[in-house]
Amino acid sequence: MTSTPSTTSPLSPDRPATEPEPGAVLPRQRPPKDGGREEAFVAHVQKLCADPGARTALRTGLRKNLDSVPRMHRLVAPMLPQDRTPEDVQRAYYAIAAMIAAQPRHSFHHTQASDGAPSGEDTLGETDHTASTHKTPVQGGRTSLGAAFAAGVGNGRDHQMRQASAEARLNLLTRQSLPGLHRHLPAAVAYLRSLDVDIDFAQLLSDLAHWRRHSGRIARRWLQDYYRLRAQADQKNADQHDQEDLADTGTTG
Repeated sequence: MTSTPSTTSPLSPDRPATEPEPGAVLPRQRPPKDGGREEAFVAHVQKLCADPGARTALRTGLRKNLDSVPRMHRLVAPMLPQDRTPEDVQRAYYAIAAMIAAQPRHSFHHTQASDGAPSGEDTLGETDHTASTHKTPVQGGRTSLGAAFAAGVGNGRDHQMRQASAEARLNLLTRQSLPGLHRHLPAAVAYLRSLDVDIDFAQLLSDLAHWRRHSGRIARRWLQDYYRLRAQADQKNADQHDQEDLADTGTTG
């Protein structure tokens, strides 16, 4: 069994206490360590993606193993934690870099505009939007993939991510082995980003790196976060309907 570094602890029992609003930054899961390695890596990749050539090279890593991504090594290898990083951790870094690069083009619009880089290249079958709604995660903690799925219900351009679909997609991911998670995760992340749901890539990197040894605990956190936030959203909707009913009764009375 491959060992994993202990630079971070992705298994904090802390949970978000507030529900996500459509299009809002998700509630945070745990305080990150200042200068956290995962956060630094995600920020580095996001900056790289302002260059269309680097972004194209990073996208070649989607669903690929480490021996099939020669164009990525120049960009990712310098940011690996150490010279002898376990293979599971290496692959997590490469996979997250590829998923960041495969986001809809508008996710990088603000970076490209500020750097003066071209922004006219197409992505792998992705539809461009007229304005960016991607938000930089706020400081103060992290969010799980389950929280992202909870935020995606009823969100997006067509408001059609149904709760049953979100549950099915999330449950499928939680049942995967590590190779299976690497196969299925890119499509799930791409779907959430197509709905303009923020993904905490730093937390996802940590979860993916530790999946082989701690998949049960990570999957439990994803599901608990999802159902907790959906229950809060349902309660808020019910309270809002009650208030509207009372207002209508007062008007008609």
